[in-house]
Amino acid sequence: MAAPSWCSNQTTNSAMSMRVLSVLEITAYLKELIECDPVLSDIWVRGEVTNFSRSAAGHIYFSLTSESLQISCVLFRGKQKGLLAMPRSGEEVLVHGRITLYEMRGQYQVMVDNVAPIGIGVMQLQFEEVRRRLEAEGLFAPDRKRPLPEMPATIGVVTSAQGAVWHDIQNVVARRFPLTELILAPSAVQGPDAALDLARALRKLDAFGGCDIIIIGRGGGSAEDLAAFNDEGLARAIYAARTPIVSAVGHETDTCIADLVADVRAPTPSAAAELCVPDRDEIVAQLGFAVMRAQANAISSLQSARQFVQQATLSTRHRHPSRSLDSARQVVDEAERAAVANVPRRLTNHRRDIAALAAASALLDPRAILQRGYALVSTSTPDGSRRVRSAVVAAGAGELQIEFADGAVKATVRQERQ
Repeated sequence: MAAPSWCSNQTTNSAMSMRVLSVLEITAYLKELIECDPVLSDIWVRGEVTNFSRSAAGHIYFSLTSESLQISCVLFRGKQKGLLAMPRSGEEVLVHGRITLYEMRGQYQVMVDNVAPIGIGVMQLQFEEVRRRLEAEGLFAPDRKRPLPEMPATIGVVTSAQGAVWHDIQNVVARRFPLTELILAPSAVQGPDAALDLARALRKLDAFGGCDIIIIGRGGGSAEDLAAFNDEGLARAIYAARTPIVSAVGHETDTCIADLVADVRAPTPSAAAELCVPDRDEIVAQLGFAVMRAQANAISSLQSARQFVQQATLSTRHRHPSRSLDSARQVVDEAERAAVANVPRRLTNHRRDIAALAAASALLDPRAILQRGYALVSTSTPDGSRRVRSAVVAAGAGELQIEFADGAVKATVRQERQ
């Protein structure tokens, strides 16, 4: 937003040249100045908590007081999860957030997103801030972590070439599963440039594409020694890697950002190597058990086959082919006798059924009715002839054919029925 014209260094005696700003305009201008300032958008503020209150919605409002000066703070409910400490009246704390301008009152305030107790170190504050931000972005989500392959052919290692870590990993892999190949991407593991060096080596190994697993780690040390593994840039490089990453930093009690974002966290580099490769002694033992089971199954199958053959041999001795033929002949004879007995009975039944059908057909034959003195009357049509069933049809026909039992005659209709 451009500065108002009246902010120019040049002065004028003419009141007509002065620009008058509304309260809304000057407030909007100050809001943009404050909220666009990079220093004010990421700050820690120290002071005593006063004027503490909590709204019905769960938002917390308080002031930070120092040397009789106050600054208002607001901590919304959605930001209260994962705080290092909760603000309490009368306590001196550190709050993190950004300065904003509350336009309704024209008052600047701290939009708080974290609270820490006094006495916490700067490195711990930085660690907690990075952890909170990356966790909110989902970099630590369990559902995105990938399983490790059971028998990796190649493992990449990102660590110092001179340190004990590289030698420890080599010894463990050689002892447990010497078929796995190790590739070292040497890197500094402490110092001001260590984080960038570690991220570069990790990206190089991942881009190589020949590693089934990548171990990144170092031995124990002070918080300053492990600082590189709390770097946000390294964490994002681990998150972006296509290869499963095992983090092995420090001793068992040390936890860093790299541990949280990696697919698997190992307490020590030696433990990481043990997690990545199987134990050849266990594999040999498992193969021995598998061979023993296979032999036992083969012996059991052979014994079952022998018993089956023996039982089949005994069974066939009592089943000579001639005995089977005799049984078949007997079945055929019985079927023949049954057929001979059933034929006359079926013929009689068929004759009776035919006679019944003939009698029924005779009753339905129109000519049998004619024998009793009735006649059939029909008339000619273009399509042939049709039966006459009423006087009205007969009167309109003109000429009729009357069929009797002994013959047929033609008749002419001369008078309609009244």
